[in-house]
This record gives sequence, structure tokens and C-alpha cells, in this order.
Amino acid sequence: MPDELSPRPTRETASREIRSGFVLPDGELRWRFSRSSGPGGQGVNTADSRVELRFDLARSPAVPEHLRARALARLDGRLVDGVLVVTASEQRAQLRNREAALGRLVDLLREATAPPPRSRRPTKPSKGSVERRLAAKRQRSDTKRTRRAGNADSD
Repeated sequence: MPDELSPRPTRETASREIRSGFVLPDGELRWRFSRSSGPGGQGVNTADSRVELRFDLARSPAVPEHLRARALARLDGRLVDGVLVVTASEQRAQLRNREAALGRLVDLLREATAPPPRSRRPTKPSKGSVERRLAAKRQRSDTKRTRRAGNADSD
């Protein structure tokens, strides 16, 4: 008999998993709807299809501390009092705009919480590349020297 208390991971939950140990909780997402200026014909004046999605990154208990610090630093210019705001109004339907806004929020958080790239390990040029560079310089120098000598004779 399956345990009724442990929720099964659904496709929706998996799509909201930002990193290991950090799943975007539904209860912390704040949705706001308003009239969109985009496509919609006559319905644009009556339907609230524009979506604004807010997530309080600074105070969310769902975000592990090390990821929170990384995300706050990387999203510093986008945050208003620690809250990340994403809007969507391209589609005519509110549901599609909700999906677009949620997708953008997930992408932003995944990018902001990604581990930093490995630092570059400085390397020296190979012996062959140094020799080729010096040979090319000698050849260019010889070419210019022969031109100089040729010009002096024609004067």
C-alpha cells in the first residue's frame, strides 16, 4: 500500500525544481492580473490577461541559504526589496501568460543559482607556437629589410 502522506513528484513539480533542494513553492508565488495592451481585439478591454508574478527571494524559507546569497547578488539590479517580479502580456489568454511568466521566473532563478564557472588555469604558450611566432616575425622583418634596400637603389 503506497504511503498517502508522501506526495509523488508530478511533472509540474519537476518543472519548478530550480536546483537540488530548492523547489519553487506555489504558496509563495504572488499573482496579479491586469488589462494588457497587447493583442486581443475587443476582448483586450475586458479581460485581465496581463500577468505579474512576484517571488520574495530574500525572505523565502524554501531557498537554501547558500543559493539565496548567490541569487541575491546576481539579481541585485532586478530586485525590489528582495522581491523578484516577472511580467507577461504577449499572449491573448491569461493562462498562456501565466505559463510564460512562471517559465521566465524558473529560468531566472536557475540561472541566478547556477554555480560559478571554474576559474581559468593560466597556461604558457607551447614551444612550437613560440617558434612559429618568432619565425613569422623574422620573415616579416626580412621582407621589410629587402624593400628598404631595394628603395635605396632606385633613388
